[in-house]
Amino acid sequence: MNYANLDKEWTFRRGLLDSIGGLENPGTVVNLPHDGMIGTEVRPDAPAGFDMGYFAGDLTNYTKFVEIPLEWKDDCVGLYIDGAMLNASVDVNGSRVCLQHYGYAPFYVDLTDYVTFGEENRITINVNTSANQTSRWYTGSGLYRGVKLVHGPKVHIANNGVYVHTKEVSDGYAFIDAQVEVENATSENRLVEVTVEMVEEKSGEVKKSVKQVIQVNGRKSETARLDFALENPVLWDVDNPALYTVKARAKNLGVYRTHLIKEENGTVDEATVLFGIRTITADAVRGLRINGKTVKLKGGCLHHDNGLLGAVSLYEAEARKIRKLKEEGFNAIRTSHNPPSSALIEACDRIGMYVFDEAFDAWGTAKRASDYSLYFENDWEKDLTAFVKRDRSHPCVILWSIGNEIPERGGLNNGYTKAKKLAEKVRSLDASRPVSNGICSMWAGLDDLLAKNQYQAQNALEDPNSLKWEMVTEPFTNGLDIVGYNYMEDLYEGDHEMFPNRVILGSENFPREIGFRWPMVERLPYVIGDFTWTAWDYLGEAGIGKTIYVEKDDPLAKKMPWEIMPPQTTTYPWRTAWDADFDITGRMLPQGAYRSVVWGSTKCHLFSKHPSTFGKAEMGSMWSFPYVYKNWSYTGFEGKPVELVVYSNADEVEVLVNGKSLGKKKVCTERPWPNTATFETVYEPGKVTAISYKDGKEISRDEIATVGKPCKLKLTPEKTEMSADGHDLIFVNIEVCDENGFLVPDAEIQLKATVEGPATLSGFGSGNPITDENYTDDLAKTFRGHALAILRSGYQSGEVSLTVSADGMTEKLTLEVL
Repeated sequence: MNYANLDKEWTFRRGLLDSIGGLENPGTVVNLPHDGMIGTEVRPDAPAGFDMGYFAGDLTNYTKFVEIPLEWKDDCVGLYIDGAMLNASVDVNGSRVCLQHYGYAPFYVDLTDYVTFGEENRITINVNTSANQTSRWYTGSGLYRGVKLVHGPKVHIANNGVYVHTKEVSDGYAFIDAQVEVENATSENRLVEVTVEMVEEKSGEVKKSVKQVIQVNGRKSETARLDFALENPVLWDVDNPALYTVKARAKNLGVYRTHLIKEENGTVDEATVLFGIRTITADAVRGLRINGKTVKLKGGCLHHDNGLLGAVSLYEAEARKIRKLKEEGFNAIRTSHNPPSSALIEACDRIGMYVFDEAFDAWGTAKRASDYSLYFENDWEKDLTAFVKRDRSHPCVILWSIGNEIPERGGLNNGYTKAKKLAEKVRSLDASRPVSNGICSMWAGLDDLLAKNQYQAQNALEDPNSLKWEMVTEPFTNGLDIVGYNYMEDLYEGDHEMFPNRVILGSENFPREIGFRWPMVERLPYVIGDFTWTAWDYLGEAGIGKTIYVEKDDPLAKKMPWEIMPPQTTTYPWRTAWDADFDITGRMLPQGAYRSVVWGSTKCHLFSKHPSTFGKAEMGSMWSFPYVYKNWSYTGFEGKPVELVVYSNADEVEVLVNGKSLGKKKVCTERPWPNTATFETVYEPGKVTAISYKDGKEISRDEIATVGKPCKLKLTPEKTEMSADGHDLIFVNIEVCDENGFLVPDAEIQLKATVEGPATLSGFGSGNPITDENYTDDLAKTFRGHALAILRSGYQSGEVSLTVSADGMTEKLTLEVL
């Protein structure tokens, strides 16, 4: 089938469009992908509160008039939607054609029997996120992953119908299984010749071509199976993401009755998919092996939003995120807790990033009043099938997850049998990858008897001396190849004694604990990796990673970490989770610097704590990280005590303040903060230098220095050209600098942005987790001296200018749309 981009110029309106009378509202012309929520104003009384970052849902609709050519009248026509948030109804010429509840699953809509050929047809898609509590995080709203117009002959390759996987690599060959699902929309039985070509993407050379003739009966589908050996294959992994394009072709040979009745000029349909040759095994003795080599997953959990863009998913945004994570040291992501966009999967294929691909956050038992549990019983198989079929040929996907912290993990609501059923469904679609599930402690999911005296705080630790968790979850793990443990590292070794063949994955882990948890992951062969919560900050679950500094006699100082979680201390306008290695603009935070050191970087990182926090109690949730800053400009605190923190994997660290040594300290190797060295001094303007030594020799150094007052703006584009395809982006980093060009790390000043030319300002803001700003307007305040402008191309080429101004400061940048 031919998939044509249909994202240009839809009319967006608020409310339900249920008749042509609603077209009198002129609406707003938008290009897809589009998030109808991110441009709305946050408010303190938003129904979902901190869960959604104080955004509120709405009823909205998108309309486009599409001419369907008369010459297509004997063909099939449809729409392919990679995800529509939420409860999307697709109408054609006023008639409902499809209702899709799950906002993250891809779906195909067959329009063949509804469109009028040779005329314009009205396509309207209504989406509904107006229910009070649909999610535990920001969802966005609308056609946030775009729409494609699909067209092809009656005998065609099914949507996501090409499946390719590597069975074995040995003796200089890759042994590959290709399956091509062919649909026959005619009433007659057909013979179809199916051809598969393996094209090396780098060279464009066809490395293998095979074919198979199959019979496809009328109104049915059939799968062609083609096994072949590819000589001298180039293998895919994160260090060498070598790709092939698999091209499948289905040629209609004619009608089959008792013999073939050939048709002249039989129709031909084509489909392509990205593919990489690699093998996966996992066991408790050798751990996870990719292409026969043991791999530990240095993982990060990712929610689906793209910060200032809201839920909009575009390849450049996803690729930028993956590149930055890989530069820090990550080799894997977990798509928490839902099917990701196809753009993210393609980015991971091309850049090289392993993917723990997740399906659901809820099954039949609700976590929020209006979440997916309302539709799970009727829709899970359809949505799971669409998700797996879309992603199963992609080499980056190495592991499936059928759920996260599912309340049925203790067996309630037929949880044990549902878990087995979902796992078996995945295997029926793809048996080449392990199946997992992110299982947490029993803070919920027990009946009244077992729940008595159980600590109910979210992800509260399990007592390693109790076997309650092991007993109630063992039936739930039946059918899992790898068992995901959320925040339960203290159970690993004891559970290995009980279940010696179990492969364990740290599917979700507290970010502050990576320093003393990672050595254990490396030491235990049956533990295959660790996924921090989270790698990249996100909208919603506002403030779960915050840190509070209070006087030691303050009542808060005696609180448990779970007692300062939202909503107790997270009030409006908290917006982001603030628990990540990168903020929503892509700036690495101290947490990311620390993790990079734990994972082996020889670079050291020097930070200070604000002098106002010295001597106070540091209170944080389990998802928090100490507030340390790349800052040595504390006007008004001269002579006051201050703490310096150095992250290093060297033997010892020396710190100098204005050239005077504070001495050398051994780098801590014990919990809670291995790979750190801390120093106390008094604040005096100037320069602080940290030097790391290994075996007595310097291996790295870092500096912080006092800077002047804000004087000018610095605009740094991450590229200078973008394509006129409506989908490309340029990220422009904005810094407030002093007269010498140094970043002013505490500058918070109001900015105004103006864009001229064939591009739009699609996002403008900062990484500030506490804000009521609208990321879609032309105003933003810097946070810690930084802001970000995101320019999106239109469908015309030309020169684009971005001007950013503040009080007494203006900077202009010229870019190009090609």
